[in-house]
Amino acid sequence: MLPTTMRHWRLAAPGRDNLTLASALVPRPGPGEVLVRVGAVALNYRDLLAIDSGMGIPPVFPLTPGSDLCGVVVAVGEDARRLQSGQRVISTFEAGWFDGLPAGTARHPPAHTLGGVAPGVLAEYVALPEDWFVTAPESLDDAQASTLPVAGLTAWSALVEHGRLHAGQTVLIQGTGGVSLFALQLAVAHGATAIVTSSSDAKLDRAKALGAAHLINYAREDWVEAVYRITGERGVDHVLEMVGGAHLDRALHAVAVQGRISLIGVFDGFTFSGSSGLMLRKQVTLQGSSVGHRRALEVLVRAVDCTGIAPVIDRRYPLAALPEALAHLAAGPFGKIVIEMA
Repeated sequence: MLPTTMRHWRLAAPGRDNLTLASALVPRPGPGEVLVRVGAVALNYRDLLAIDSGMGIPPVFPLTPGSDLCGVVVAVGEDARRLQSGQRVISTFEAGWFDGLPAGTARHPPAHTLGGVAPGVLAEYVALPEDWFVTAPESLDDAQASTLPVAGLTAWSALVEHGRLHAGQTVLIQGTGGVSLFALQLAVAHGATAIVTSSSDAKLDRAKALGAAHLINYAREDWVEAVYRITGERGVDHVLEMVGGAHLDRALHAVAVQGRISLIGVFDGFTFSGSSGLMLRKQVTLQGSSVGHRRALEVLVRAVDCTGIAPVIDRRYPLAALPEALAHLAAGPFGKIVIEMA
């Protein structure tokens, strides 16, 4: 028997002070939908931005934030045939993007994401279209599996889906957050050489244990000069740019001729700048990251089960401790922060 009520986080207006843990009726799945009992929700930096400011996309308040869940299907709506009760699933971040190009135009780029324009998942139960889920990896628990839809898929799309990562390449990974550590593990699994930057020796030591070949403490040395030293002046094949803003110029200096930069982070703002001369002379490919589609997430799930990659979780919090979890996220964890329902 399903309960009649549940707990969920409710955001009445932009700002963490406007979050409340509220009670609501357990939803019923409509046609083509499934009801999922949520086991865990992974937090992303974009969730923090969406809660604090809306990220420039006008949401409809009140809303439930959060986008990345792992849970179990407990009821199936009429005409839903893709999933069955009892199946363990994870959400897809960009709702309705299954493969190929996402829906959107030059004037109105794609923005139909969970926890913003589409419903969020920081709740004990969610009812959503069954097409917005994929089967969860068998090798991971709920908390680990919940980290795949954004952090895992962002790294996979940047390095593998678009970047065509292969053995022998060099990858520069900025920081030790969730996307960065997924990128590190994927680079190692593909036989690439991973270079990790951080201002913390303790975090760099932990990155080394995950397979980083070279470590750069950018608080003590110029990280671009360190890249030149490590690569014999060649530069790196692929840079995961996690800062954005004017910091992109540093990536243009560090990347190799005909190298690739994946613009992922916005810590330094949503407007970026850099040397067009370097971009032209080096023939650099610069690609913005928008997480990825469902087909790529399904491939990532299979890759995780095959390789044994285990997402790095810094800390797990109960549902009621969302404000503390968000503060931890803002402070810069090593890996992921996860909310568990149990």
